[in-house]
Amino acid sequence: MLPTGAKDSQLRESNSQKVHPQPMEEAMNQNPEAVEALISKLFTNISSLKSAYIQLQAAHTPYDPDKIQAADKLVIAELKNLSELKHFYREKNPKPVCVSPQDSRLAEEIQEQQSLLKTYEVMVKKFQSEIQNKDSEVYQLQQQIEEANQRRAKLEKNLKLRGLSTKESESSTDENGFFPVDLTPDLFTSAVEASFKAIHDFSKPLINMMKAAGWDLDAAAGSIEPNVLYAKRAHKKYAFESHICQRMFSGFQQENFSVKSDNLKVSKESFFHQFLALREMDPLDMLGQNPDSIFGKFCRSKYLVVVHPKMEASFFGNLDQRNHIMGGGHPRTPFYQAFLKLAKSIWLLHRLAYSFEPNVNIFQVKRGTEFSEVYMDSVVKNLMVDESDQKPKVGLMVMPGFSFGGSVIQSRVYLSGMKAAE
Repeated sequence: MLPTGAKDSQLRESNSQKVHPQPMEEAMNQNPEAVEALISKLFTNISSLKSAYIQLQAAHTPYDPDKIQAADKLVIAELKNLSELKHFYREKNPKPVCVSPQDSRLAEEIQEQQSLLKTYEVMVKKFQSEIQNKDSEVYQLQQQIEEANQRRAKLEKNLKLRGLSTKESESSTDENGFFPVDLTPDLFTSAVEASFKAIHDFSKPLINMMKAAGWDLDAAAGSIEPNVLYAKRAHKKYAFESHICQRMFSGFQQENFSVKSDNLKVSKESFFHQFLALREMDPLDMLGQNPDSIFGKFCRSKYLVVVHPKMEASFFGNLDQRNHIMGGGHPRTPFYQAFLKLAKSIWLLHRLAYSFEPNVNIFQVKRGTEFSEVYMDSVVKNLMVDESDQKPKVGLMVMPGFSFGGSVIQSRVYLSGMKAAE
């Protein structure tokens, strides 16, 4: 028998240890070669996992979907092998009664490797998500390339029609009679809307530059069309839109749009081919290819009447841009490029108007004309008639009207002497 003090000491030492089904030392001594082989295999698998992870990273630069997929499968396979080792170890080696220092280090290393595996699993999921996103981006880019190739083929075909050459002739007809767009009233209506928007869009930088140059906008609006009674001061912007409209549509009723060219008869098909040729192109790129085309002459002449020399001098401090245009050039300045967008929309509308049989008719509304809901549309909707009971009258025409095939596209007008609805 042991003394009472010795028994108590032995119990305390026993209680400080963890209790497990069987001793660890006994399990280790039974088959140390198997444990050593298991640990060796564990380290080999971890090394393989690291190698697979490096391959997965390398496959992203440059991006290679096939290599990424192969590396991904390799990483998953190594993770499965490690998982199988873990289960094998747990089945063959239940937890021991006591843990020696060597066993403790081994357990800590195994735990560290398990934490590392979790990290790899998270990174693999992240890479899989990135792969899916990249695949989606690649698909979208392939679609864009396909669409761009289709547009390029269409433009190349249209350019062969010589729709914008300096000499117009019947020879510009498409040999196959193929038109990418159908000539319909709806097509013309959409072109009218685009022209109206282009006038509005160009008036914005024009007014802003006038403000920056110190112009009196009230006086400028009054000089364009005097004695117009505006419901609001902000409505004076329509005076500048009217100025742009009047200058840009001058000569629209003429087949050559008041542009001097060879006196060659132009067919309906040729007008439509010209519309198609410019429709999808940047106007500055077209003018870079043929600066002296009829379209180029049209842009030159319209710029010189829309932008007054005094206005241009106040904007830029000189007339260098104007002189360059008068000399036959087309400058690549932001202001001139903004004007070219306007010129392109009006030119396309004219080409389209003369593509129909019979031609589309244009009509303009003079100031003081009594308002007609059939032929006119007010650009401001919340206006009320004055108490004098007089019928509303036109103060400004902001966009002309058109008629064809028994249909009417209303002229856009600003009504003078009206009151804004509160």
